[in-house]
Amino acid sequence: MSGITDAERYLLEQIRRGDGPAWEKFVGQYRGRLLRFAHAKAGQRADAEDLVQETFIGFLTGLGDYRGDASPETYLFTILRRKIINSYRSAHSRNIGLIQDVYRGSEEPDSDAFAALPGREATASWYVRRDENKDRIRAALGAALTELVDGYKTNLNFRDLMIVELLFYCQLSNMDTSKIVGISERNIAVIKHRCLKQVKEAIAAAAVNFDDSAGFENLLTEVWESGRLSCPKRSTIGAMLLGTLESDWQGYVEFHLNRLGCHFCRANLEDLKQETADDPSKKIHARIMESTVGFLHKPR
Repeated sequence: MSGITDAERYLLEQIRRGDGPAWEKFVGQYRGRLLRFAHAKAGQRADAEDLVQETFIGFLTGLGDYRGDASPETYLFTILRRKIINSYRSAHSRNIGLIQDVYRGSEEPDSDAFAALPGREATASWYVRRDENKDRIRAALGAALTELVDGYKTNLNFRDLMIVELLFYCQLSNMDTSKIVGISERNIAVIKHRCLKQVKEAIAAAAVNFDDSAGFENLLTEVWESGRLSCPKRSTIGAMLLGTLESDWQGYVEFHLNRLGCHFCRANLEDLKQETADDPSKKIHARIMESTVGFLHKPR
């Protein structure tokens, strides 16, 4: 997903100044898709509404740290996903994932490649350097993966894009990916090797210190998920729904939604379907506004 647009930046500046109507517009813009995502994961509608309400509160309280590196939608989904994970952990559940369970296991991968314990001589500066290096690696990896995905889309190479989504986003094996896409495991392996080589060369060019033996593919999946790197835009999903996309794009978006089963994009799809209908998510609009308005920063 791309970063923040000028229109989004302007709206957020109004919210930072404590503009109530701007915040109400923002809530109305995103609450439907967030509610559908939460409902798909939490099951109970009341629980989903609580999670979405907490997400908007979390967005406001953390707005000062939001730099616009990702879109507001991606940032909101990131907050909501963390709320869902915490909720499941509290309930001693492990059935969490971003992709439909048919593609991803129910257990969260240990995606932190930097979790190694320090030696006895570790100091505060050691932790600072480690965290700074972690941020640089994630930034370099995100840039490399974005370049990879954008290249596929620009060249309309949706076959290879679907393959790397299955391999890296869903963490499928070469064999399972081969069965889904319909080409040989050998060809899958070649494409995977080429992609990993390109990504690792980009990281090396960024001059960051990284040991790729320490959970590289888990980290790759984590960055892919958090940035929603291959997710189509909401407007593209809308065009798919209307059947107005070019055939190559139509086929890819349908795959991403209905075969891959990206819960983020499926939440957007369901929200688009209900935009002109009686939308039950409107019932919690007033509740969200009432619970979040106190977190707006009033001008001095």
